[in-house]
Amino acid sequence: MIKDDLKEVCDDLKAKRDALSCAHQKLKNDSDDWNKGIIVLSLTTGMLESIKMKLDLTGAGWALIPILLSSVIAACSALIKFRNFPQRMETIINASGLITNILGKARNHKEMDEDLRAEYNDALTHLETSLYPDQRRTFLRQSHKNLIGIMKQEQQYVDLIIKVNRHEPADFSPPISEEDLLRDELDERVYPRPAERLPVVDEREAL
Repeated sequence: MIKDDLKEVCDDLKAKRDALSCAHQKLKNDSDDWNKGIIVLSLTTGMLESIKMKLDLTGAGWALIPILLSSVIAACSALIKFRNFPQRMETIINASGLITNILGKARNHKEMDEDLRAEYNDALTHLETSLYPDQRRTFLRQSHKNLIGIMKQEQQYVDLIIKVNRHEPADFSPPISEEDLLRDELDERVYPRPAERLPVVDEREAL
């Protein structure tokens, strides 16, 4: 969709920058999980070697376990190198930095011009070359949802400030989110309210 309004361009750049941040966070979490797994396996291997030496365990099973763990560690290390987390994260960081710079320029402009439109197209190109199409769809959906939630929260904050300044009664209780409503609904299904529970029938009276 073509965006000629400066406010639309700023919002779109903000969403795309957040999408890259979400992608970088996902890659970082995956890399950390793999590295944590390797650390745990390495510590387990060292612990088993120490136990073997202290207890003088010479069975075939005790000899095979460290070899298997070492093979798993080597396989995990190879997979980490194959997935190339550092380079992928660096690509996303560079694209995110470029989009952030263009967003700063757009915020300092009063209207759209040809130079800003060219930089905006450049930002779109960097986003499209940094993520695969399916990843771009997933992380853009997540960033859009986050931005909408932030805008709703800011609007509620502004409304409360206006009411307070007018000396009007204001409700400072946090709004109920969709997650809270769903959680309450599930709780009622598992643990119904006392008024909704079925009456207890005495078996002797029923007979």
